[in-house]
Amino acid sequence: MALIFIRTAVIFFTLLIIMRLMGKSQIGEMQPFELVITLLIAELACIPMADSSIPLLYGIIAIVSIFILHQIVWLLDLWFKPMKTVICGKPSLVITKEGIDSYQLRQNNLDVSDLIESMRGAGYFNLDDVYYGLYEANGKFSALAKEELTPTLPILLIDNGKPDEKNAKIAGITLDDVKNFADKQKVKLKNVLVMTVDANGRVYFQQKGKPYKILNMKVNGQW
Repeated sequence: MALIFIRTAVIFFTLLIIMRLMGKSQIGEMQPFELVITLLIAELACIPMADSSIPLLYGIIAIVSIFILHQIVWLLDLWFKPMKTVICGKPSLVITKEGIDSYQLRQNNLDVSDLIESMRGAGYFNLDDVYYGLYEANGKFSALAKEELTPTLPILLIDNGKPDEKNAKIAGITLDDVKNFADKQKVKLKNVLVMTVDANGRVYFQQKGKPYKILNMKVNGQW
């Protein structure tokens, strides 16, 4: 037991030193390659700590090797700017002044509900509360907010052509009401990228490939 304690202590302090040398980004919002390195280090550290048949030096050498690879990638990132895009990716502008960019969402394997969730996490509850919204290379959502935010909580009625019956009931309307509303805009349901409505009947409506509109409809829900 004492041997395992000593081995664990050695690995612990080795990891502590390596993580400090890697810089603050390693303990904050990580880039993809940093996440991979962190997962590898965690796995490499566990093996020599638990298995006394493996020389402790092997674990230390593996961890230091990962650190050296991290520094090589960091230098490539520093010296060759195009390499940063290859290794870390680049920001994706998913909201413009015209509305949601569905192509950028698909490129990032996201849908409208994912975007709405990210916006709520950042403190924006309406899709038109921001002029621009983007996902950084590390996956964090950033936005340029409008001067005045709309103080309501909208619910999602249509997501990429698919109506949400549960949310329609919350709004006190039916799927037929949603379809009829789209028909009045001369748009088929399958061509609606997103439609939300708040308790005041304020509608955010965007057809695929078109700028968004702010409209109104009658709702009977309380939320």
